[in-house]
Amino acid sequence: MSKVAIVMGSTSDLPVMQEAIDILKGFDIEVDVDIVSAHRTPEKLFDFSKNAHKNGYSVIIAGAGGAAHLPGMVASMSPLPVIGVPVKSSNSIDGWDSILSILQMPGGVPVATVALNGAKNAGILAAQIIGSSDKCVLDKIIFYKEGLKQKVIDGAEEMKKRKN
Repeated sequence: MSKVAIVMGSTSDLPVMQEAIDILKGFDIEVDVDIVSAHRTPEKLFDFSKNAHKNGYSVIIAGAGGAAHLPGMVASMSPLPVIGVPVKSSNSIDGWDSILSILQMPGGVPVATVALNGAKNAGILAAQIIGSSDKCVLDKIIFYKEGLKQKVIDGAEEMKKRKN
């Protein structure tokens, strides 16, 4: 069974990151969540990043606000795919500092970056990565996406009814 690690710089990031936790659990993917600060607990960051693949994780989701070094630092030390979630924090410059810190990675150190506070999409992307080699997860993603499609169709039908 595949596992996803979700790490964030502080507990204040949890309300945003909860959406990734919830969506992954909805796909029956095991999730481990931890606080790993790039600036306040660098030793923990190094240990986590260097050993994540040995600890059974398939994908890492890292959320951070402000300077947002966590996703890039994790990616620099881990062979696993890393998905960065820029978090608009209280010390943020409208979230742009977080977005650019995660998005503008040097060649050779990729971080897949989702929208500001886009943890739900990070969870979906992690599930899709796992689904590329796990048919059970893939089937759940297909079902989920069909549900999204149906919601739009139902909404359009409801709108037509109101119009008449």
